[in-house]
Amino acid sequence: MKTRIYKPEDCPVLAKLFFNTVHAVNAKDYAKDQLDAWATGNVDISAWNKSFLEHHTVVAEITGDIAGFGDMDDTGYLNMLYVHKDYQSRGVATAILYELEHQAISRGIFHFTTYGSITAKPFFEARGYRVVRKNIAVRRNIELTNCFMEKSIDS
Repeated sequence: MKTRIYKPEDCPVLAKLFFNTVHAVNAKDYAKDQLDAWATGNVDISAWNKSFLEHHTVVAEITGDIAGFGDMDDTGYLNMLYVHKDYQSRGVATAILYELEHQAISRGIFHFTTYGSITAKPFFEARGYRVVRKNIAVRRNIELTNCFMEKSIDS
């Protein structure tokens, strides 16, 4: 596996990966209407590309296939972290998170936050994040439970 910086031509693949991951991996913790509200399959590629370029975005590849991606802004907020359903439990998310956190540390950021799904909560907890509070996100008038989580590293 290798990690690399995001390129605009990755965006359509990342959008498809996002949709498929949400609907396959998160299905054990969320109802179908919640999954449909979370990932509709109708992504504004231009807006996603702009966001990925404004953030620090890392893509993981395994044998040339995009296995996952994540992005973090300049405040240490982890916006997205998704791993292809076929590459779960192979260290992909850990590698992406490690890279994003270390990039942030090199810029003097030592506090990280994210909204972790019910599915992702154990992953983040195993990597030093703690739940600050439960959160209800509303997407297309459908409620989705997640957790606001944080992690601090000594500078």
